Amino acid sequence: MLQQTQVSTAVPYFERFLVRFPDVASLAAAPLDEVLHLWSGLGYYARARNLHRAAGVVMTRHGGVFPTDFEALTALPGIGRSTGGAILALACGQRHAILDGNVKRVLARWFGVEGDPGSAAVQTQLWMHSDAVTPQARLADYTQAIMDLGATLCTRARPDCARCPVAAGCVAAATGRTAELPGARPGRRRPTRRVVWLVIRQGHQVLLARRPPSGIWGGLQGFPEFASRAAALRAARSRAPRPAPRLVPLPTVRHVFTHFELLIEPLLWELEPAASLAMEEAAESWYNSRAPAKVGLAAPVAALLSALALPV
Repeated sequence: MLQQTQVSTAVPYFERFLVRFPDVASLAAAPLDEVLHLWSGLGYYARARNLHRAAGVVMTRHGGVFPTDFEALTALPGIGRSTGGAILALACGQRHAILDGNVKRVLARWFGVEGDPGSAAVQTQLWMHSDAVTPQARLADYTQAIMDLGATLCTRARPDCARCPVAAGCVAAATGRTAELPGARPGRRRPTRRVVWLVIRQGHQVLLARRPPSGIWGGLQGFPEFASRAAALRAARSRAPRPAPRLVPLPTVRHVFTHFELLIEPLLWELEPAASLAMEEAAESWYNSRAPAKVGLAAPVAALLSALALPV
């Protein structure tokens, strides 16, 4: 949960998650919808899908025992070199270098490493430095300390060099370049994408469709999505040609991702109580506001349900 998310945001999610899933067996046995439901609002939903898949692999391939071998651990969905190293260092005291965002910043400043830390060439240098400074003893203490150093003192803006315990050997502090290191990513213009959501409501129910397993909000429930208003209208007409569907535009929703901005145009279609609707996909289901299902909802979907007075 702490990947791409601050501690203050993740803590209540973490606490609720552990109450429902106190061990790997309960997580593996749970339906993905419930896992995504408890993750709703945290974003980066691939983390939840990978966590659920990893729990299944631990149960089926490792007898329910979390692997402590580096190769077996990093073969689990969602666990890469740095995360695997951190797990084994903190939980098992094994010696493994790590390189999360905070550690990259600390090492880039301390060694004076130029360039974008996200580039392959710079990452190679930082991995080399990380391995060189990782001690042979007290691995859990060291691993927690270097992550905390980046999170609390060697911060992106206004690092507190006066309180830093290793400031004496830091190239960036000695040369006054803490604002320049690590190097910034090359500037890129964030493109805009536009989609149309068809919001079909009938009384206390609204139609939701499961999104594809990959891509944005993968595996979550959402509204049927189209590339244009005309496409949404054609789909509505094919479902219920009589009487002609009346689609009412709702306020545009703007949602910003790391690499692009999404503009969502919701179109509300109010069905009469007795009207029937052709269900086009097995992944579609009615969301009942009086008995809401435990399903994963992306933030804009949850907000729109709330705006329609449908509890999430």
